[in-house]
Amino acid sequence: MRRALHKYVLIAVALSCSRDKSVARDTAYAEASARNAPSVAVPTTDHQPPTTAGLKTVLFIGTSLTAGYGLDPDSAYPQQVGRMIDSAGLAYEVVNAGVSGETSSALLRRLDWLLRQPFAVVVIETGANDGLRGIPVETMRNNVQQILDRIRMARPDARIALVQMESPPNLGAAYTREFRKVFPDLSKANGTVLLPFLLENVAGNRELNQADGIHPNYDGERIVARNVWKGLRPLLQ
Repeated sequence: MRRALHKYVLIAVALSCSRDKSVARDTAYAEASARNAPSVAVPTTDHQPPTTAGLKTVLFIGTSLTAGYGLDPDSAYPQQVGRMIDSAGLAYEVVNAGVSGETSSALLRRLDWLLRQPFAVVVIETGANDGLRGIPVETMRNNVQQILDRIRMARPDARIALVQMESPPNLGAAYTREFRKVFPDLSKANGTVLLPFLLENVAGNRELNQADGIHPNYDGERIVARNVWKGLRPLLQ
C-alpha cells in the first residue's frame, strides 16, 4: 500500500502543484462532473427509491469515486459489490449515493435527505475533494464526526463502515499526516468498521486508471470493489 500511495502522491503533485491551482482545478472538475457523471441512485424528488421486498439496504455515500465517474453506472464499485452480495446469497440490495465533486461539508448538507430512507449498513467515502481543495483537516474531521453522529441518531441500529482516504501532498507533510489520521481516529472513537484506502493497489498504476490518473478504469474498479468487499462482507453476515 505504501508503494502505491507513493505513486498516488506523485500523481497528485503533478495534478495540483499549488493550492490555488488545486482549488481552481477542483472547481472546474466539480462543474464538469455535474455535467458528465453517471447517474446515481439518489432521486431528485421527495419520493424514495423503490426497494426489493425482503432485502435490507446497503447505502454507499461518496464522491465521484463511489459514483463511478467515467464508467458505465453498472460498473461502479457499489454495483459490483451488489453482485458479490447476490453471489454470496446475502439478503441485501445496494443504493449508490455517490456525488461527483462533493466535499465532506456538502455531504453534511445533504445528509438529512439521505437519512429519510431505511438502511441496515452504510459505507461512507468522503474527504478526497477536501484534500484537493486544501480544506483544513479540523474542518473535515468535524464534518465527518457530525455525519457519524447524525447517522447514529437517525439509524441507531445501522452498521457503519468508514473508508480510509488519503490526501495529495501539495499542502505539506503535516497536512497529509493529519489528514490520514482522521479516519482511523474517528472510526475507533465511534465504533465503526474502517475499510482500507479505497484506491489501494490501484493508485498510481497507469494501467488501472483513466486518463486523468485519479479515477479507476474498469480493471481498476474491479480491484476497488474487492478492497471494499473484503472489509464489508463481515458486516453483512
